[in-house]
Amino acid sequence: MELIKFIIKRLLNGLLVMVGVIVLIFILFNILPVNSARMTLGQRADTASVKAIEKEFRLNLPWYNRLMLYFNDLSPISLNNIENTDAPSYLNPEDVKFAKLFSVSTVSVVVKMPYLGKSFQTRRKVSELLGEKIYPTFILAISAMALASFVGIILGVFAAIRQYSIWDNTILIFSTFGISQPAYFSGIILAMIFGYYLKDWTGLNVSGSLTDLDYNGEITIWKNLWLPMFALGVRPIAIITQLTRSSMLDVLNQDFIRTAKAKGLSYFNVVFKHALRNAMNPVVTSISGWLAALLTGAFFIEKVFNYNGLGLLTINSLLSFDFPVVMGSVLLVAFIFVVMNIFTDILYSILDPRVTVK
Repeated sequence: MELIKFIIKRLLNGLLVMVGVIVLIFILFNILPVNSARMTLGQRADTASVKAIEKEFRLNLPWYNRLMLYFNDLSPISLNNIENTDAPSYLNPEDVKFAKLFSVSTVSVVVKMPYLGKSFQTRRKVSELLGEKIYPTFILAISAMALASFVGIILGVFAAIRQYSIWDNTILIFSTFGISQPAYFSGIILAMIFGYYLKDWTGLNVSGSLTDLDYNGEITIWKNLWLPMFALGVRPIAIITQLTRSSMLDVLNQDFIRTAKAKGLSYFNVVFKHALRNAMNPVVTSISGWLAALLTGAFFIEKVFNYNGLGLLTINSLLSFDFPVVMGSVLLVAFIFVVMNIFTDILYSILDPRVTVK
């Protein structure tokens, strides 16, 4: 029962966070002194065309009205003035699939999927654009996190059991260097060395997307994943290494470890079955948080390697003032952050009985 209350409380907190993010992002992209309609059509567009675009995207309304309508679009349960296509709250059935619950006068209460609007540039739904690009970015983030977790935990354990040795000092030097490097800097170095100078031996490309089209349809080019994956994984490898080392050293000094040694348990069992298992809680928390953080880190990596994913789409949309796409991308990443934080809190309370569920 306490766990259920804990989960409900975290879900409500996450909902409040998302509301705050929506307000902040909307205000940020609607106070900029940019005429989005004119940027869409070009500086030589006639006044009538600009007015039509402003009406289509509700740019002719005050910002606070647009904010309320944006919440209405994002909400799964929303209002729809289906009898008046000129009403700002009108949802086009071609853009949004909805089911009517009931009507009050000319306004209907409908249930639908969240609607992120349409792109200024392509007129395509933002959700479709994000859906096409999230897969390469998700694969990049997952693979980088898997690499960082595997390598970081192994190096951290090895450094802890060889404390103050040359191996421990070497691992600490490299992990400190890795923490201090921005992801895009690591990407540039890796692309230059392994994608340019050593290309004949590695077969890797300086840039390229995970997927491409040929005569047989869409294909996956896995070799284009390796360099972005390593570049994105450098910092989490370093952090997980130091965190695992610190946690392991703390656990190895506990009384139950000395008791396990005194009972004659093998060194392997003491280290991996008892010490590592009890040292994993902060590491698991770090890994869960980093998985969401890597999605934003991937934005810069995708630009460096021209990796056609969510990050490259967001950066290109920002440069072309395609604000609905940028806002949708930011909200998607924020939603993933909130979900991962809730998941981490729940997982941490389950793994560590010392954590009080409140």
